[in-house]
Amino acid sequence: MTLALVLFADASNANLEVVRRTISLPGRMLLLGLPFAILLGFGFGVLLFPGLGLLEVAILATMLAPTDAALGKAVISNPVVPVSVREGLNVESGLNDGICVPILLTFLALASVEGGGTNASALALTHVAEEIGIGLVIGVGLTVVASWVLKRVLQRSWLQGAWLGVPIAALAFSCFTLAQISGGSGFIACFAGGLVFSALAPKQKHELLERAEGMGEALSLATWVAFGAAVVLQQHPESVDWRVVLYAVLSLTVVRMVPIYLSLTGLDMRPDAKLFVGWFGPRGLASIVFLAIVMEDRLPGNDTMVAIVMTTVLFSILAHGLTANPLAARFGARSQSESG
Repeated sequence: MTLALVLFADASNANLEVVRRTISLPGRMLLLGLPFAILLGFGFGVLLFPGLGLLEVAILATMLAPTDAALGKAVISNPVVPVSVREGLNVESGLNDGICVPILLTFLALASVEGGGTNASALALTHVAEEIGIGLVIGVGLTVVASWVLKRVLQRSWLQGAWLGVPIAALAFSCFTLAQISGGSGFIACFAGGLVFSALAPKQKHELLERAEGMGEALSLATWVAFGAAVVLQQHPESVDWRVVLYAVLSLTVVRMVPIYLSLTGLDMRPDAKLFVGWFGPRGLASIVFLAIVMEDRLPGNDTMVAIVMTTVLFSILAHGLTANPLAARFGARSQSESG
């Protein structure tokens, strides 16, 4: 429920006009940096965890690829950071979890039929295509209808005050539920629906989204508590060995920063700006929810993947939380001095 609402709200919040003007920065990070990060994470996973199957390593790399906008809010909302960088990070974090959903579903489907031959793999990929297609149709169709109805409701002032936060949450949950029971991907439906709502939303869009985001933050807090109680506290210390710690550190540094730095080659950006953008890719809610989805499939390497994702997210909370304000202030001051 949390990721469904966050996906819908993040996609709805996308200012399509701003995205078009600054598309080169988030576009390169999403289209070049994200696939390269998954590939690099896969490579390190194969080297460090020979006991995991190749598809399990691919699943692990995909779970840790998306970034968390909430954990990076201290940077995204800091006015001293250049607006192009803030918007680029915001668009990237809002869209990369939705992009990773079909990738994760594909790897999960292939892992569930691993060893079943070409026909089984073809059936798995067909199933994934159906999930994506059904999700897209339901997300787009339901949002178009709901947007039309919502415009009429708001024009007649039938919805006011605290109730303004209800439609977005209701629409996100409806997209998710209807897609799931129809055989599609609820997350794809929410992601697609949010993008459509961003284009069709009424003038009160920002007020509606602001209230819905409050609900999303409350659900996120509940998710973090559940993560701590159900995963972190239940994890045996011996499951976190040096390989797990090393992969977590690599995931937050080399696996993230090198692809981002290389993907931004050719843009008019200083080297420190590329490193700054690469560093602020915190891992959080999307990785946790992806982990919950993966755990349901009970793959042989579940315990190892739980330990790695848990450790990476905890390291990210500490590392990005401690460095957000000081690095943002330093980077912003240098950017202002150079522009002046």
